[in-house]
Amino acid sequence: MSSLATPVAATSLAQQFCNVRRQSELLCAPLTPEDMMVQSCAEASPAKWHLAHTTWFFETFILRELDPGYRPFHPDFLWLFNSYYNSVSDQPEKKLRASFSRPGLQEIQAYREYVEKALHKWLKAGAPDEVERRAVMGMHHEQQHQELLLTDIKHALWTNPLRPAYLGLPFENLNAAAVQMEWREYAGGLADIGHTGDGFCFDNELPRHRVYLEPFELASRLVTCAEYLAFVEDGGYRRSELWLSEGWQAVQTEGWRAPLYWHQDKASGEWSAFTLRGEVPLSDLAQTAVCHVSYFEADAFARWAQKRLATEAEWEFAASDARVGGNLLEDGVLHTSVASGYGVQQMFGDAWEWTASAYLGYPGFHALPGALGEYNGKFMSNQMVLRGGSCVTPRTHIRATYRNFFSPATRWQFSGIRLAK
Repeated sequence: MSSLATPVAATSLAQQFCNVRRQSELLCAPLTPEDMMVQSCAEASPAKWHLAHTTWFFETFILRELDPGYRPFHPDFLWLFNSYYNSVSDQPEKKLRASFSRPGLQEIQAYREYVEKALHKWLKAGAPDEVERRAVMGMHHEQQHQELLLTDIKHALWTNPLRPAYLGLPFENLNAAAVQMEWREYAGGLADIGHTGDGFCFDNELPRHRVYLEPFELASRLVTCAEYLAFVEDGGYRRSELWLSEGWQAVQTEGWRAPLYWHQDKASGEWSAFTLRGEVPLSDLAQTAVCHVSYFEADAFARWAQKRLATEAEWEFAASDARVGGNLLEDGVLHTSVASGYGVQQMFGDAWEWTASAYLGYPGFHALPGALGEYNGKFMSNQMVLRGGSCVTPRTHIRATYRNFFSPATRWQFSGIRLAK
């Protein structure tokens, strides 16, 4: 994976900026221009669009607003590559992004180079504090899209009847058995959660505040594919009593019978799973953490196991003293791994962990002023919180206070299950 990942840590902000930009381009290296046009589901965007939109963010919120001498690359790009910032401009419907055959890939690459050159020159010369603050936010925004790019291309390749692999290399170290699931006890009581103010955070991680936690226990690792298969084989998708009402409706209307990307051969009954390395027998992945399950599936599995999902406050309290490490993008696995070692495992990386918490603002939350305030706050409705990052999350992007969020039926993300009780 070394050819697909570049270290982000650097001595200067200008170099960090260049490293993040290179990372996006390296992730596109295995793709053809045709691959980069595909938009295979409502949640996804074409890879070419990700390259353009992340550039749009730097141009719109830094160069256009703060550099009086900057001349935009193209007048139509302001609205063409706007995602959802209504106070900036109108924007095309998301589902139409795959129709953007023009501008072509070469022009998008030229756009990236144009914006990058202008901002890099400013950062290298010593930019004002507000420019640097927005540049850091833009880098984290691009890292989010690096994860989305891989998530989206996985779905795109899966919808191709040929089921091509993004990375044509076999998995390694899948033969080990996952460590036994154990339970870590937490005494509860008063706890402080939310960002401490050191380093970057998004506005939805603030303000830091105090919560009360009842005593609880957390599983030492994520649920494996083998454990989830037992739920499937026990009729988990046929037992309405295990499901929330909306989840049961999704099972019926969408025809869910297993996690996304799982397939059962009609003749043999054997299961397989599609990965970024191609189709793999599920028996080879049995000890890896299950992923691509919705909140509804995670909740139903927990109920079947006579456990529950952790709240986001419980999760953050448990993760607050854990080192950020594990199976992340730079490790190059591009899929969940087998839990090994002692203590609580897989808190960071492998799969985003669904929590039992709705995505809401913390007490005293205030969105950023201006258009950047649309980044997080306006989505605080009908979403559930996930924590911990995944196998395609950049290492320098994740932290214990990071709050991801998706609608509860979402399955295309690398999302998994940690039990609590």
